Amino acid sequence: MDRTHMPRRAVLRTALAAGLALTASAALPAAAETYPSKPVKLVVPYPAGGTTDIIARIIAQQLAETFKQPFVVDNRPGAGGAIGTSAVGRSAPDGYTLLMGTANTHGINSAVKSDLSYDAVKDFAPITVVASTPNVIIVNPDFPAKTVAELIALAKADPGKINYGSTSAGGSPHMSAELLQMMADIKMTHVPYKGAAPMLTDVIGGHIPVGFDNLPSSVAAIQSGKVRALAVTTAQRWPGTPDIPTVAETVPGYEVSGWFGLLAPADTPPAMVDALQKAVAAAVAKPEVKKQLLDVGAQPVANTPAAFATQISDDVARWKKVAATTGVKLD
Repeated sequence: MDRTHMPRRAVLRTALAAGLALTASAALPAAAETYPSKPVKLVVPYPAGGTTDIIARIIAQQLAETFKQPFVVDNRPGAGGAIGTSAVGRSAPDGYTLLMGTANTHGINSAVKSDLSYDAVKDFAPITVVASTPNVIIVNPDFPAKTVAELIALAKADPGKINYGSTSAGGSPHMSAELLQMMADIKMTHVPYKGAAPMLTDVIGGHIPVGFDNLPSSVAAIQSGKVRALAVTTAQRWPGTPDIPTVAETVPGYEVSGWFGLLAPADTPPAMVDALQKAVAAAVAKPEVKKQLLDVGAQPVANTPAAFATQISDDVARWKKVAATTGVKLD
């Protein structure tokens, strides 16, 4: 007998071990290839009808068509977006619970909330920024100011008398107002709301004269004449609303822009993250989807997970600086 030959049982054991190792190494890609195999929950940490909700529903429909599984929007508002965001951060990293996050949930909250129940950087796997949008200053049609300059003049004449609403305390629209007050040396009184819809209703009804909102949730009211837009907060005029001036045309150097991005819990398999990013990028490249977003004041983005991660880190640092300067703190 040739002693160099392995016994038959040893050969079988070796082959079996190799097969098991190969199966184990292929398990994750195989799982990613079959993802999703059941409905996916897309948490929106704000009320229905607001900008985040509008964009989430546009993307959820596209993802459902791409993956042949329902992507169900679940509105979980409260605490400036922290409740829904925290819930996603604690969810299993299996790709079946996603978040439509914002510059608020993954930037401003870290700057203004000392008791935040999640870490914007460590608790999430960024997938892609779906779209970006300006904020907008709106007023009731009967409000005397027709421009930002006139608003500033009225506020200077009677500090604290003008009430302004925002979509939430510490949100991007609120911080837009704080930045304007800081740069223009004025004082107005903040009235926070739980979402864009109730704030917009009160501006239309004249219960508050001024509102700071995301453009998408106000654009229909602006176009119908129910409110007047004084300015957008981006550095340049917005392509979809070129007749609305920028705040920077009156207050040089002023700039605030918002974003809406898809995130998963930390440790979600990279293959799933990549599949979702590619699906969103393909969706927002479609002319009809791009038009849907532009029609509500949002510009498609679809950047990479790595670029999105950098954007989150940069936003957290920027808003911490603004909060420290303005003294905004929500404890």
